[in-house]
Amino acid sequence: MTRTAHTFAYARPSSLTAAGAGRTLSLETAGGLTPAGADPHPQFFAGFLSAPQAAARALLAVADVAAARYYRRTLPASLDPVVTGNGDRLRFESFSGCCGVYARLDVLPDGLRGADTGHGTTNVDVNNPLREALSRLSGDDPLHLRVGPDEMAVTTLDGPVVEKKVPLPERWLRGFAESQAATTGFDLRAELTAAEAARFLRSLPRTAVGGGAASGALWVVPAGRTLRPTTRPVPGAVCLPGPERLAALQRVLRHATGLRVYGPAPTGAEPTASAWEVALPGMRLTLTLSPEASRGFSGEGGVLEALATDAAAEDAELISVLLAWEPRIDPADLAEQSGLAVDRVRAALTRLGTAGRVGYDIAEAAYFHRELPYDARRAERHNPRLVAARALLAAGAVTLDGPGTALVASGERRYQVRESGGALSCTCQWWADHRGRRGPCKHALATRMALRAATATSATPSVSPAPSGAAR
Repeated sequence: MTRTAHTFAYARPSSLTAAGAGRTLSLETAGGLTPAGADPHPQFFAGFLSAPQAAARALLAVADVAAARYYRRTLPASLDPVVTGNGDRLRFESFSGCCGVYARLDVLPDGLRGADTGHGTTNVDVNNPLREALSRLSGDDPLHLRVGPDEMAVTTLDGPVVEKKVPLPERWLRGFAESQAATTGFDLRAELTAAEAARFLRSLPRTAVGGGAASGALWVVPAGRTLRPTTRPVPGAVCLPGPERLAALQRVLRHATGLRVYGPAPTGAEPTASAWEVALPGMRLTLTLSPEASRGFSGEGGVLEALATDAAAEDAELISVLLAWEPRIDPADLAEQSGLAVDRVRAALTRLGTAGRVGYDIAEAAYFHRELPYDARRAERHNPRLVAARALLAAGAVTLDGPGTALVASGERRYQVRESGGALSCTCQWWADHRGRRGPCKHALATRMALRAATATSATPSVSPAPSGAAR
């Protein structure tokens, strides 16, 4: 696994302190991006939270996921959550160290009082003393939230006094884009009351079955006001892969007002991703689970088609200038502004997602603008299948062999790729194992690039001479 060193530089540790009749939660920020450009310590909010206890526990849940590994748990995992200010709300996001769980807390306009919300994205310090203080928070005293340094601190800062250097896996960066690509195909599958949500979530295992690193997928189906386990994906069922990975939701159950469950329509017995959203006063806390506990989002391949097209790259450049830290981005509106078709706008948004520049809100079925405060372009440069496909194309390993078919030379083997109904199949082992459920293999991806290049240059589908000795 490729790792890079990522440094969080904070002016001081985040803290929870007494302030008159209430308390102040000060979340310190590291370097981030704002409409004015890069800022070493941006400020996004200074006001009150409408539901202090619920907000404190929801923030802890996001931090729980950031510090957790649900697979290969002996390896370290510690990344500070990302916060985005979208003008009317705050979004706190994190990924588990194994890249299989994506957490997001949306503090909505009703959850914030007393101040405007800024625009931008940064990391926030969530240290162990702060976690302990938030865990002890009780009562209904007002809680003042400050995200970023106050004005006095801004004038007196003399460089960072707290630095955290952590290994940042490339696959963690890709996880943001892949989870977004997966959730755009989700629909609301079930909705539970607060009481039924608490009863169902408390019945789930806290650890993997048998004490192993991960448990298998379960399926649940709506039954009256609750969810009933089922042994197979019957119509209307939702996959619950690795149910112990929902443990972070236990922190907020006493404050929950309901539970919504999202997922794709089951098309077979294979496990699928799903999203579990706990509604809180003025907030939403959502955990999105990868199809298997041992399978991180980074390898799903849902964004590879968008990354492999030059048109999507050009469209993404155009769409990017229309982003304005909006909390809700409608592809239809962007299509009208840009003059592009809606499907091209969606492909451009997928590509922007690989750079961390947009996310997707399932509850509102809309994208939102953010700018991850690290070099997320590595997600494209270091995607193994994409890199391998481009190498195959550059080596002249793809031979288009009639309409919708190609022969791809890879090592000492030759693979046949066929197109049917717009989808590509391959004779390689990857395709035999996954049947397109985890995106295209490198051979199909290289063929897609070759087909597009051939269409753009001539009506004759030929990219390169056949490799010597290639069988037909």
